[in-house]
Amino acid sequence: MKTRNGLRAWALIGAVVACFVPARTPATPATTATVQQTAQDDELTIGQETFNELKARSEIIDSSPLYDVLLPVIQPIMQAAQAQYNHPFKVYLVHEAQPNAFATPGGYIYVVDALLYFAKNKEELAGTLCHEIAHTLHHDSMVLLEKEKKLRWKEVGGVIVLGPTRANILAIALLGKLHSELYSREAEARADLTGADVCAAAGSNPWGLVWLFEDFKSARTKEIPQFMSDHPNDQNRIDALKQHFKSDPGVFGRFDANRESATPFAASKRAPVVFLR
Repeated sequence: MKTRNGLRAWALIGAVVACFVPARTPATPATTATVQQTAQDDELTIGQETFNELKARSEIIDSSPLYDVLLPVIQPIMQAAQAQYNHPFKVYLVHEAQPNAFATPGGYIYVVDALLYFAKNKEELAGTLCHEIAHTLHHDSMVLLEKEKKLRWKEVGGVIVLGPTRANILAIALLGKLHSELYSREAEARADLTGADVCAAAGSNPWGLVWLFEDFKSARTKEIPQFMSDHPNDQNRIDALKQHFKSDPGVFGRFDANRESATPFAASKRAPVVFLR
């Protein structure tokens, strides 16, 4: 899809499909439909409130040449994953100090501009984006919010009907958690494997994820033992990905494990930006 700079200039990708709902107590068809609709409304409400909060902080980039280097990488990924998610994916560049990418409910994918300067090659960038989209497919951010509500906002009540004020409180809490990297070890490990699947489906070399974790590992002066961290350590993530690739040669066998095959990636470090107001 041909695009121009700026968020207003490009169309949403994909179609809305049936909502994924985690296993619940058996319900009548009418009740099931209500639960599905409520889950959809909650995700959209939280996603919109998170967008509004980032906009209020003047972090969302409305227009920049950086979109011209990001979109060709992320568009095939969103297209490959869209059938597995019930809301169209939307991508926004945001300005923050640390390289990062994060996903919020409702199909919102945020890429920090510093990540485009940090990425060593296209495959590592794509792997990062696939990993974040995997969190969306697994509804991991909604799981975080459910835990947050139980721990800190019992007065919010159940998941049924979130008012705008409560949704804003939860959106702010979610941003704090996403920036603190508080997904569980299991959620991160699962997102690695699903992210690799999404990369392969999009035609991007999933070995980029392995190279990324190898870079992380080499950059650490002292690796934290896994039992002391909520996240899988880098070597465990590398080993799990390699085993995943080995288990399905029909999908992953066509991709080159040699880092020398990586596609160079570069973004102008002085690219102008216009923030969304």
